Amino acid sequence: MSDKKSPSVKEFEYKAEMKQLLDLIVHSLYTHPEIFLRELISNSSDALGKARFRMLSSEEGFDREGELKISISVDPEQRSFVIEDSGIGMSQEELIANLGTVAKSGTLGFMEALKSKQDGPAIDANLIGQFGVGFYSVFMVTDEVTVETRSAESGAEAWTWRSSGQGTYTIEPADREVRGTRISFTLKEEFKEFAEEYRLEQIIKKYSNFVDYPIFLGSKQVNSISALWQRSKSELNDEEVNEFYKFISNDYKEPLDYLHISIEGAVSFKALLFIPAEAPMELLYQQGALEKHGPQLYVKKVLIQHECRDLLPEYLRFVSGVVDTEDLSLNVSREMVQSSPVMSKIRQILTGKILGWFETLAKEQPEKFKQFYKAFGPIIKMGLNTDYSNREKLIDLLRFETTKTAEGEYATLRQYADRMAEGQTEIYYHAGSNRSQMLAHPNLEYFVKRDIEVLLLLDPVDVFVVPSIFEYDKKPLKSIEKAEIDASSVEPEGERLAAEGTAGVISLFKEVLGDQVADVVESKRLVSSPVTLVSGKDAMDSQFEKVMKMMQQGVPTSKKILEVNTSHPIIRNLAGKQAVGLSGDPVVRAAVLQLFEGALLLEGDLESISGYVSRMNELVEAATRAGN
Repeated sequence: MSDKKSPSVKEFEYKAEMKQLLDLIVHSLYTHPEIFLRELISNSSDALGKARFRMLSSEEGFDREGELKISISVDPEQRSFVIEDSGIGMSQEELIANLGTVAKSGTLGFMEALKSKQDGPAIDANLIGQFGVGFYSVFMVTDEVTVETRSAESGAEAWTWRSSGQGTYTIEPADREVRGTRISFTLKEEFKEFAEEYRLEQIIKKYSNFVDYPIFLGSKQVNSISALWQRSKSELNDEEVNEFYKFISNDYKEPLDYLHISIEGAVSFKALLFIPAEAPMELLYQQGALEKHGPQLYVKKVLIQHECRDLLPEYLRFVSGVVDTEDLSLNVSREMVQSSPVMSKIRQILTGKILGWFETLAKEQPEKFKQFYKAFGPIIKMGLNTDYSNREKLIDLLRFETTKTAEGEYATLRQYADRMAEGQTEIYYHAGSNRSQMLAHPNLEYFVKRDIEVLLLLDPVDVFVVPSIFEYDKKPLKSIEKAEIDASSVEPEGERLAAEGTAGVISLFKEVLGDQVADVVESKRLVSSPVTLVSGKDAMDSQFEKVMKMMQQGVPTSKKILEVNTSHPIIRNLAGKQAVGLSGDPVVRAAVLQLFEGALLLEGDLESISGYVSRMNELVEAATRAGN
């Protein structure tokens, strides 16, 4: 770009975040440079969609002349590339807003997080369309871009935008006579393949075959315009459906499954919906990302909303696809969509169909359902406390690992209830974050001894969801911390202390621990461990409390009840020491503290591990001292 600019040329500086983003794109997105073409075509398609919408509406003051199309021309010798559309075009203000700033808030942090997660220095450019910065992918293949555009508004001026992606861009008046946008640039030497028509045709058929407008490469139309959702299910084949999914979702993987819906009645609509093979990156990196998602809404094959959040409840918005109805007007506003009884009915039907789809997957394709549940189970669970009309269906979709399933295998609440032990009247659960640690927890000993199955709540969401179910099949759901234990049904591994000895050792623990515990009681649940910590009957479940703290909810730490196993040799030994007046002995008191802090350690609540280890060393020293 020349340093000398005419007075009509205005130079603008990218905002700081935009500079960082461009640097990231230019220097890191080299895994799939062909993506630039998909993104430019996608932008042109959006511009044409907006133009078609305005043409079909009753609005005046709009240029309706000319065919809606995308044209691409290249010159292999000059390495030149031009893409032009007859879409809605841009004003000067829109150029600055659309090409001078980051399209979506959080985009920079999102891309940086993704880059840091990858082993190599490059980000997978296949994902760039998810960031709302698709236009800038062009800087992967060129050093300078020129955009000529004229808004379709009557009397609009034409403008030229130019940038090398180095921190500034210029805007000046242009001579363009027709509405739409023309993007031109010279390809870098290493990307000269993109100046060959045969190569571009391959890319267009791969990524953009289902664009709603003709794409001309030279004089040849290369895409097949087809509204797949308007066809009957029998006419669809997996290959073209998978291609369509990749086109509308910017996903480079095939979908896990798809659902075709055709409804005629009080409301009429057609839909083609997809489950992604894995949770999209932004759902993992951006809190509240589901709020912005939704299938595309079409009215009479005209795109009305790219992300229509009102079509599905939030917990189902990871489902992508297209919904097309004739029961709304073309110029329906966002507010009308939200309040429309037609939309409300479509949403109700879609939700029921999708939940039925999940249920069918679970019955007919269990391995595929397992893959789906691992990716989206935590999101589905959100619906239990928000979608009460479908609560029972959602409960039946829940899956849990249990003490009787292999790692990574699931059981339903129905399966658990059907194989409950004789005489068992409650469904038991145990919450934590690590399966092996949970299985070794002292609170499970009673249930293992009695061969009672326990649900293992490994997903942090479970501690919010499962307690809210209250009961299933008329059987209460209870945390093993709060379950009523029948001590007579389990024989301890040793002889229990007599009443006097039990009272004495409990008195010793209370004296040493003081207000560090809510109470000290004889345990009915322990079989082979000396002590354990449990929550009181009315207290918060320990794992729920832990999750709330992680969420910085300011939950005060509640004191736990310490249960002691009066049949355990250590407890019996301590009772003996107390009985002969040695409750003040430093080793005895250290042993009590060590047992308590060991229980805290198992719970993940021990604050001073160094103090715990230091005391353990003192006890080992005392035990190994000569003369003992």
